Amino acid sequence: MKFLIGLFVSLFLVFNVPSLNAEEKIVIDGSTTVGPIAKAFAEYYMSVNKDVDILVSESGSGNGAKSLINGTCDIADMSRFMKDKEFKAAVGKGIFPVAHVVALDGIAIIVHPSNPVENITIDQIRDIYKGKIRSWKELGGPNKKIVMISRDTNSGTYETFHKLVMKKQKIVQNCEYVGSNGAVRGRVQNTSTAIGYVGLGFLDRSVKGLKVNKVYPTLRTISIGKYPIARPLFMFTNGYPKMGSHMYQFVTLYLTKKGQEIIKGIGFVPLTKY
Repeated sequence: MKFLIGLFVSLFLVFNVPSLNAEEKIVIDGSTTVGPIAKAFAEYYMSVNKDVDILVSESGSGNGAKSLINGTCDIADMSRFMKDKEFKAAVGKGIFPVAHVVALDGIAIIVHPSNPVENITIDQIRDIYKGKIRSWKELGGPNKKIVMISRDTNSGTYETFHKLVMKKQKIVQNCEYVGSNGAVRGRVQNTSTAIGYVGLGFLDRSVKGLKVNKVYPTLRTISIGKYPIARPLFMFTNGYPKMGSHMYQFVTLYLTKKGQEIIKGIGFVPLTKY
């Protein structure tokens, strides 16, 4: 009998005591805008912490919030603040969302590189997406119909655009919706008459960024609050991470010199300066 008890205890310890070499896993989901920051952070963090496995998915800010609420992710990347109804749903499931502002971002208005238009106003952008301005000729461009590209309505970038530019007014029905910043950029770079909007980190030479109210989106114009379409970028966790834990070190990486270098290198605006 003693032998059987001893064997049972030994098996229990083998199968139930965590291995000292076991990897800690951090699952991240959400915004396609914050996604590049999360992926770059993850790549760096795993390179210096071999005992951590970080998985990053990009399903949109709304889905990131849902994943945190449902307990299927540890960090929700969001390019907008969590809505009241999302907070309520989270608390109802025992989840207590804490926001970490990891960077600042500007939403760049982009057109095809061949488009001669250089500047546009907030009112003109709104009128385009409302269907009131239909031709580039009305803005000093060619006499060609404007093709409107928008992020999908589950996107935090869409939410910000809808609030800051559209003033919560409806976008016209013939607007085309796509699922990511990269998809918006792809449609614009391949469509000579298109207009779209992307996070600053997705503005490159394949498209042309427009001045908005005579201000071009740059790290400086966004950081000093001069560019009119700007926002903070968030990582949400369930409660504040335990001090010193991998979760804590990861979500506060933006406060370090290395984190700032990563954020700036991707094309976003760091919160700290060294």
